[in-house]
Amino acid sequence: MTVSFESIDWDDLRVFLYAARTGSLAQAARRLRIDHSTVSRRIAQLETSLGVAVLERNRSGLKLNEVGERLLRHAEIMESSLVSFQEELGTDNTMISGHVRLATVEGIASLYIAERCAQLKQIAPQITLELVTSSQTIHVNRREADLFLSFYKPQGQGLVSEKIGNFRLYLYASQLYLDRYGMPSDRSDLQNHAFVSYIEDLILGDSVLWLVRWLRNVIESPTVAFYSNSMIAQMNAAAGGLGIVLLPTFAAARRPELVSILQDQVSTTHDIWINVHNDLQFSPRIRAVQLFLKNLFKNDPAMQPH
Repeated sequence: MTVSFESIDWDDLRVFLYAARTGSLAQAARRLRIDHSTVSRRIAQLETSLGVAVLERNRSGLKLNEVGERLLRHAEIMESSLVSFQEELGTDNTMISGHVRLATVEGIASLYIAERCAQLKQIAPQITLELVTSSQTIHVNRREADLFLSFYKPQGQGLVSEKIGNFRLYLYASQLYLDRYGMPSDRSDLQNHAFVSYIEDLILGDSVLWLVRWLRNVIESPTVAFYSNSMIAQMNAAAGGLGIVLLPTFAAARRPELVSILQDQVSTTHDIWINVHNDLQFSPRIRAVQLFLKNLFKNDPAMQPH
């Protein structure tokens, strides 16, 4: 197959990248902020230029064929080169500026990072942070975010990962619940109490699945009175007296009605990792946000190894 260099439209390749990564014309359209029909037309134009199909369309969405897989690898190399060049141009600015998309799970995003973003604005006033919350793994190597804050080191090519913190989690219950059902006397007594926990089949990544597994390790068959895929909803349900909940200390500190249970017998810790695509690791705007996060956790004893 011979393809003329001049016959390929670079905008068609850009649309192809988003369609290949999302596996959906509609999702690609939303990410690119263009019409669904435009995405379809661009893909058709690219396939006409190449003289061969690159995507298979089925009921579940889009799937790369063998040619599409090969094209994706080359298109990503081109994209990486362009991103690196754009970031090099950015170093010429006297003021670090731009948008940085940071993705992480809801709890640490809403209950810890969000209220501290004003500190970043003081350090780098021209940077605008986009904080994305998700219960599934965000892939920075697919350009879904610039930075991904995770509780584990994710696998993937082109990633630069660094452990920047650690936090502890304990069991908590409201005084209302404890007045009604009593304070657990020891670890084995937890079998006689009710818990609030995650909806396991809605957990799409490893970020919170380990919490479900941890609870099962502590209690063989826990009685769960309330399920939610939201840690904030679980915290509020426990604060209302519904059951015992596992929470990080930074979350429980926001609800003084929650009482720590068996703190010397039952607890766990988890690491915090910052992940960036290697194309962006030296970008001034990315490095500014990374340094902010690293210092944020470094200067907070509750976020350092115990």
